[in-house]
Amino acid sequence: MSYYQRHIFFCLNQREGEAACADHDAQAAFDRCKQRVKAAGLAGPGGVRVNKAGCLDRCAGGPVAVVYPEGVWYSFVDASDIDEIVEQHLGQGQVVERLVLPPEVGR
Repeated sequence: MSYYQRHIFFCLNQREGEAACADHDAQAAFDRCKQRVKAAGLAGPGGVRVNKAGCLDRCAGGPVAVVYPEGVWYSFVDASDIDEIVEQHLGQGQVVERLVLPPEVGR
């Protein structure tokens, strides 16, 4: 069994002169996710870990986050999207289909 049940990484990369997740409030989404995971009692070993990441190379769909071990990629717009990911996927193991980033979206 893994140390964490689920691990979510948020791209917080910034690029000069190019679109990047940091330009779309990715830091605020990361902060919101950490707060919501902790408030839900999901944080810590055997639970959920929320981490920052550098470029995840899916800039065209940004901002993005990826949840492991499932390998589900999400794009999000606002705090309610983050809340839904925390409650539904991180908390219950159900993918939030409406926020899944299509596989063909890259850089």
